[in-house]
This record gives sequence, structure tokens and C-alpha cells, in this order.
Amino acid sequence: MRTTRTVLLICCLNMLFACSPTIYGTLQLLDPTMQPIAPAKESPEGTVINMINTTSSLEQASHSVTVNAEGKYESEKGKLAPGMYKVEASRIGYQTDTQTVEITKFGGKKVEFKLKKIAEGKRKSIEGSRSDEDKIVNPGEVNIQPPTM
Repeated sequence: MRTTRTVLLICCLNMLFACSPTIYGTLQLLDPTMQPIAPAKESPEGTVINMINTTSSLEQASHSVTVNAEGKYESEKGKLAPGMYKVEASRIGYQTDTQTVEITKFGGKKVEFKLKKIAEGKRKSIEGSRSDEDKIVNPGEVNIQPPTM
């Protein structure tokens, strides 16, 4: 009886320590009419997911991962501290999406993204911006042009 309790206690402790804060989920690419884009036509692989902790010290402030070919992502084990996170999905040619979630010491949050493709005619151009502030825009919405002399 005592051995059974000991084994059960060890199993529970292992499960407790194996859990760490995570952010995970899926990403789907949509065309300008909000219809899903087939992965065979354009894979979501390589889309960047930024996880920015808005409540922790600078050393633990952010973490980034990329989406795999199936459209799935997950933070690396041990990289996130509990707190509030801005989770941002960005891909060139698509509208950036940001969601806010809170994760705890032993929990994780699933965050689903659907990124809408930006129609070519709707992209902004930067032509000879005067300052760095003028250049801060969503990278998916920009066609960069060299300045004219």
C-alpha cells in the first residue's frame, strides 16, 4: 500500500513539473475574399508567431516560433514565463493579426489565427520616407520602392 502511494506521488510530481506555460495553436491563410487557401497552393510554413510578455522583465519579454507545413505552432518548452502576452502572427503579403492571452505557471493557451491575404492593389508603398517613424508599418502591407533622386 505504501509503495503504491509513493509511486502515485512520484507520478503526480512528474506531471506537475513537466507542465510549463505554453502558447500553441494553428494558423490558416485566407484569400482576399476570406476563403481558405489550399496548403498545396501556398503553405503556411514559415509564418512568424511573436509572443511578447507585457508583464515580465526584459530578459523574458519575448519569444518567436514559426508555423510548420500543417499550420501548427507551439512555444518552446521553458521559454515562456507566466503573464499576459500579445501573440502576433505575421507573414509578408498578409494582414498581421494580434491577440492577447494570459498564461499561468502550469497552463497553456491555444491561439487560432486566420490571416487574410492583402490584394496587390491595396498594398502601401514607401517612397523615400523622411524618418524611421515613417517606415513603421505592417511589413505585409508594403511594396518598398527606392527613393527617387
